[in-house]
Amino acid sequence: MPVDTVPPQPDTAALRAVAAARIPGNRGIWVGIFCVLVEFMLLFGVYFVARVHNPEDFRLGPDALITRAGVAITVFLLSSGYCMVKAVEVMRQGRHRTAARWVLAAILLGLGYPVIKYFELDWYTGDGGHGRGGVFYGAYYYLTLTHLVHVSWGLLGLIWVGIRSALGGYSADNYGGLEAAAMYWHTTDILWLAIFPLFYVLR
Repeated sequence: MPVDTVPPQPDTAALRAVAAARIPGNRGIWVGIFCVLVEFMLLFGVYFVARVHNPEDFRLGPDALITRAGVAITVFLLSSGYCMVKAVEVMRQGRHRTAARWVLAAILLGLGYPVIKYFELDWYTGDGGHGRGGVFYGAYYYLTLTHLVHVSWGLLGLIWVGIRSALGGYSADNYGGLEAAAMYWHTTDILWLAIFPLFYVLR
């Protein structure tokens, strides 16, 4: 297997100055992230309105959820996010093959989320959960499935930047696409860190 060759490193002080002056990722991803955050702020607003009007459903609801599934999803997403941090870090050093391996690790860990969610939802809607319904579960399904859609888009983005990284499409001077994908992926992490306690912990 070919080994990365590390090119001569430019002046680190100059690199830090350039990094401080630029917008991380690109403007397009910031618009996308803003739209996602607005979408979820509205959904969280609906959640709290439903909670105020149905306090008993939301007090008992978390007891019927599989907390271990929520914890496992949290671990997978945060570990995947860490891999993307490392991918951007090594790409800044011009090590595109190493960056591609970190992106691959991020994808594999990220795939743990839809796999766990599939079995979790199968339990809730099947015989194990006796086809649970109600306001709490309506909010749970809508928020978590909407989040899963965004995670799926994020995974597709990671696959794209992973392929580009492996083929040398990014460099130490031009890695905005990789950074943009990492930022979107971190946004899904942050949203899950809000969703997890609202449904699995808060009573």
